[in-house]
Amino acid sequence: MIFNICEAIQNREIIQFYYDGGLRVVEPYCYGESGKGNLVLRGFQIEGYSSSGESVGWKLFKIDEMVNISFSGHKFTGTRPNYNPNDRGMIRIICNV
Repeated sequence: MIFNICEAIQNREIIQFYYDGGLRVVEPYCYGESGKGNLVLRGFQIEGYSSSGESVGWKLFKIDEMVNISFSGHKFTGTRPNYNPNDRGMIRIICNV
């Protein structure tokens, strides 16, 4: 089964996946294409690993580097501060909150 990022965004499902060396738990907000042609996800990481040391906050993830994506079993409500539905990190938005 292929994981549906847009379904997770529209249903406000918190997701988890392995990325850059560790497990991340993320509220997915915006899915699209970066200026370099990569499919990317803008999400608010609520817990887990971070190579930068910042385990909580807004992050941009390359879809092809996300491994074992799954639903966490929890949902999120509302919108985090500083969320921009017209994400400048993307040249094309496929779906968003």
